[in-house]
Amino acid sequence: MSAEILSILEYMEKEKGITRDEMISIISTAIKNAAAKGVNAGQEIKVEINPRNGHLQAWSLLKVVDSMSDPKSEINLEKARLLKPDAQLGDFVEREIDPSYLGRIAAQAARQGIMQRLRQFEKERIYDHFKDQVGDVVSGIVRRRERGDLIVELGTAEALLPHRERVPGEDYSPGERIRCLLLKIDNSNRGPELILSRAHPKFVRRLFELEVTEIADGTVVLRALAREAGYRTKIAVISNDSKVDPVGACVGARGARVKSIVRELGGEKIDIVRYSDDPVEFLTETLRPAVPKNINLDRRSKKISFEVSEDDLAVAIGRKGQNARLTSRLLGWKLDIHKERTQKLDFEDKKKMAADAINQIPGLEGDLATRLVAVGFVSPETFSGVEPDDLVEAGFSAEEAAFVLERVQEFFAQQNAQP
Repeated sequence: MSAEILSILEYMEKEKGITRDEMISIISTAIKNAAAKGVNAGQEIKVEINPRNGHLQAWSLLKVVDSMSDPKSEINLEKARLLKPDAQLGDFVEREIDPSYLGRIAAQAARQGIMQRLRQFEKERIYDHFKDQVGDVVSGIVRRRERGDLIVELGTAEALLPHRERVPGEDYSPGERIRCLLLKIDNSNRGPELILSRAHPKFVRRLFELEVTEIADGTVVLRALAREAGYRTKIAVISNDSKVDPVGACVGARGARVKSIVRELGGEKIDIVRYSDDPVEFLTETLRPAVPKNINLDRRSKKISFEVSEDDLAVAIGRKGQNARLTSRLLGWKLDIHKERTQKLDFEDKKKMAADAINQIPGLEGDLATRLVAVGFVSPETFSGVEPDDLVEAGFSAEEAAFVLERVQEFFAQQNAQP
């Protein structure tokens, strides 16, 4: 039995990290509790285990009396003095018993008690070990699937990656290494349960903090983050040092830093923009390459209404509204996006605009200007290379043609004379 106990002590110390003193206390308590329920019920038992060789000794504690009524808990004075020469009435003496005498049932109960206490001890140890790592990135190995969830081994403990915390499209097989965010520790009836996540926005934040030294040392601050796991993430950064470009620091040389994070996220797109306290400037930065126009802020309801050109509308909204949703979350404002309203000019408006252009030439006004527009002369530049005969053929008299071309030449001469 000593060899068995010694092997248990050595195994628990090396594999489970439980010290010998802790294990001895667990085993001793379990044996005493089991003995009290077995053939030794009614006796008070004392158990000691040698930590070096695992040798186990047991004693029953008996009260010294002059007249015995319960032999399991009492001993008369004469017999007590054989065990302890100076024993007196009312004292307690120890009588060594053979550990095997505790009985098979007691041994089995002791084994169950030991295992129960060990499970409880491991649960407490798991909580103490991981409680300070909540919110950090941890690495483990996928062991198995359970109803769509993944069980991941994190060293001496197992953690759960629920299906809802996985990234759409990602799949892992048993034996693969995986990095996750330790999201929380749930205290259930079965003990502390480690919950992992790869879909939480904080996972991306921690990856940037690990990859970008400027974020880790506080030079660059990640002020806002919005994510749709597996598709796109937008982050806004600002620098506390005017010499450090926050976007460039996150991207890295030739994109090395952001590429490393994109690989970890399975190709998820990441947009990095410069943060601004000005909502309009922040919106403009976040929507690039789309350009917001006619921006209107409703600070009371935190709503931004704006227009974009027809070409930019698809970019601003994104596939299934994704870009608009992420931009709204990043800014913390509701967005109301409209297509830019363009004024359509009818034929009469165009004629009037052309007439106004001809009216720039002194003398060409009123009906004469209207007639010139009607035959295609819509600006001073359209008279380049025109001869009098061309105007006569268009319906003007020789005098009118000469007058028009003379006014045009004077107009250009005056324009060229200006500094």
